[in-house]
Amino acid sequence: MLILTYLSVLSKINSKMSNPKKEFSKIYDKYIDKIYRFIFIKVNLKEIAEDLTSETFLRCWDSFKESATEIENIQAFLYRIARNLVTDYYRQKGRTQFVSLENVAITDPSPTLEQKAVKDSDLLNIKLAISKLNDDYQEVLVWHYVDDLPVPEIAKILDKSEGAVRVMIHRALEALKGEVKEA
Repeated sequence: MLILTYLSVLSKINSKMSNPKKEFSKIYDKYIDKIYRFIFIKVNLKEIAEDLTSETFLRCWDSFKESATEIENIQAFLYRIARNLVTDYYRQKGRTQFVSLENVAITDPSPTLEQKAVKDSDLLNIKLAISKLNDDYQEVLVWHYVDDLPVPEIAKILDKSEGAVRVMIHRALEALKGEVKEA
């Protein structure tokens, strides 16, 4: 009887231990591409982006396995870790940050050759204009318009009010319009 109770407790412990692993595996699968893209845009080096993405998920796992129920918004939590790691990377290296949007593709189902040339030219101008914006503006534009994050999520990532994020997005768009007009 005692052995059966012990085995029952052991199986419950094992099932509880595997649950966080399964749950985190789903989180990893859902957010790996977004986090990698965000980091790659910021560092513009594949190897560094892979390392920082890996470190992001390792840090998230360390927090997740200890207190999975305390993390309210896992996506915001991951972006905040990634953002901090990118900041630390540039602090350690003492490099200037260059943002490249080469891997962000906007596809059109069936453009003509002329339409494609115009679109490529416009896209190049927009990429150049975005790279001239400050980091905060670049981040909110990518999060909101490329990653489709809603304002409340961006607010959690930046630890700002939703109103402040809306104003930041508006100002980023205005700054982008100004840069595009200059080009």
